[in-house]
Amino acid sequence: MGDRANVIVVHENGTHELYRTGWAVGIDLDLLEGPAPVLGMLPELRQDGWWLDDSMAQGGILLDLGRKVLLLFAWEGPSTELRHRAATFELIRAAWPGWDVRWLYDGPAELRAHVGLDPEHVRCRDANLGLAPFLAPGDADLAGPDPGGVVITVGTGHCHIVSDAFDHPVREGPALLHRLATAPRHESCHLHVNSGIHLDPERRHLGWWSLSSTPRAYQVPEAWPGWPGPAGGGRHEAVESAPCRGPHRVTPAFGPTRSPPRPPAPRRGRVRGREPGSAAGTSPGR
Repeated sequence: MGDRANVIVVHENGTHELYRTGWAVGIDLDLLEGPAPVLGMLPELRQDGWWLDDSMAQGGILLDLGRKVLLLFAWEGPSTELRHRAATFELIRAAWPGWDVRWLYDGPAELRAHVGLDPEHVRCRDANLGLAPFLAPGDADLAGPDPGGVVITVGTGHCHIVSDAFDHPVREGPALLHRLATAPRHESCHLHVNSGIHLDPERRHLGWWSLSSTPRAYQVPEAWPGWPGPAGGGRHEAVESAPCRGPHRVTPAFGPTRSPPRPPAPRRGRVRGREPGSAAGTSPGR
């Protein structure tokens, strides 16, 4: 099956070429060596005209050669991790001097919009919602040296953690409040989290964020009618500054006085045109 991603190249005359790879995980690392190696990999990639939708596309990049614009998104990799994100973007921008490097939170829909195509073509509005299970204190998923999860704070004193291997819980709408009523609570939340939610039921205020591309994020406002709040995206500061007392605070892994660590070294030749276990010339399958 592989971890699928689209790669789009927009030429100076405005025409574009669509490619597909089965190596989406780590696609951000492939950008650390600049444009030339990425363009050199294109002959290895598939050209089957398949635009991956927002349920299938685990990453994507677009190179606009005329305007020098680099667009990217990913579900996994250092660009989606709180500890590595700032350093990763610093290194990518250094490797792409003169380019406008932008992160896409709406994934493949924004790739299509950039080349003048209908973004609705890749939006799966009727996709089933994968409910994320809650993690209790002492859960095995939190026992490792570097646990993760989605942190949910409610009001000024409730802290919950759900698995980050499912859909972002903000997509549940107010039904999430009913699940929270019986969910296990945590006395403190000290995690390297990449997404979170803050809910203020009294003021009906919602704040949420995610460092990775979030499928169907555009549906969040309609899922929470009457709940004003900031849009999602990478603005984790909005959640960290929520009125939480005591230990219920998500602390960034680096801050003004701590330099972010450098991400892992780039993996050469990471982008591939053939998905693991597939044969050349086979039609794309799901």
